[in-house]
Amino acid sequence: MLSLDKVFDAQTVLKSIIRETNLVRAYGIAPDCELYLKPENLQITGSFKVRGSAYKIAMLSPEEKEKGVIACSAGNHAQGVALAATKNGIKSLICLPDSAPISKVEATKGFGADVCLVEGCYDDAYRKALELKDCEGYTFVHPFDDENVIAGQGTIALEILNDLDNIDAIVVPIGGGGLISGIAYTVKKIRPSVKVYGVQVAGAPSMYNSVKDGKIECLSGVQTIADGIAVKQPGDNTFELVKKYVDDIALVTDDEVASAILALIEKQKMIAEGAGATAVAAVMFDKFNLKGERVVAVVSGGNIDVTSLSRVIDRGLLNSGRSSSLLIELIDKPGQLKDISRIIADCGGNVTGVHYEKGNTESVNGCFLRIEMETRDYEHVNLITQSLRNEGFNVI
Repeated sequence: MLSLDKVFDAQTVLKSIIRETNLVRAYGIAPDCELYLKPENLQITGSFKVRGSAYKIAMLSPEEKEKGVIACSAGNHAQGVALAATKNGIKSLICLPDSAPISKVEATKGFGADVCLVEGCYDDAYRKALELKDCEGYTFVHPFDDENVIAGQGTIALEILNDLDNIDAIVVPIGGGGLISGIAYTVKKIRPSVKVYGVQVAGAPSMYNSVKDGKIECLSGVQTIADGIAVKQPGDNTFELVKKYVDDIALVTDDEVASAILALIEKQKMIAEGAGATAVAAVMFDKFNLKGERVVAVVSGGNIDVTSLSRVIDRGLLNSGRSSSLLIELIDKPGQLKDISRIIADCGGNVTGVHYEKGNTESVNGCFLRIEMETRDYEHVNLITQSLRNEGFNVI
């Protein structure tokens, strides 16, 4: 059974394996509260997952250690299991769908695991892992629904409470629920006055729906940039712990997550993956009543693919009004672009792209001009738009 003694034991066991991530005061992200970040993206494997995996593996019997461990994951859990097993001198086998990014496959191998690529999707890889577990006698390391895994994640709460006094709330991402279960259980046993809030993305609200409806539910599908928490169904243990110890759960959109990733890069020089930025997104967009409070947001991971990061940054710039596009209907004659450029420059905007488009306009001599710009925010976009209209341009 999960107990506070087990969480403290996990803290002792993990000292030689994990990195203790100190809280970072965040400025300019959520001005209405005193925000601190728990940067688990700086963990050895780039994610908190190694904590639960390492404690689970450390608690195995000598016979189980001899046979090795197996897991199924396309991301952070795979790397956590691989590192923890290698540190304990244990063989590990990770089943991955053959569609997994090469970078994640190589990272998992780099931490010492053998990799079994399985044709199909995650569910196919999961079935293969269970098949090999039964055939070879491996111990299956579940990504979240295991009391030792949950206890390992609970060590994050011990570090938070040790780092900072007078905390009002801790905001935590939720996928399968292992992270928030460990944190909420530990916090409520030690300092029950502290609120624990969970965050899921709108495209994968499995725990949110299950808690709201009072029973475990399975989503038919998930779609989100926060792939680390794109879980269709919460665990039996985590569902009960979340129901009992978590004060509230909110949803954030992919656009809000993208904005949070961008804010962390610009304000904190910190890289977070989609799942890792959800707690920050919830604070930024006022999903909970945190005005004037001392708040800790858990940045759970930073393993974002570089190509995905560029797309997320572009999305975040659009969402915050930092990048914008205007379509202007014109009479096709000399000097138009010069006047438009002058107005934008006078307003402090920066033109980054100009596209001339012939189209179905009211005038035979009509055309469209698409202008791409760098701007400060939506107010700045509105200022430029209104200035163009004031000088007679038809902004579509």
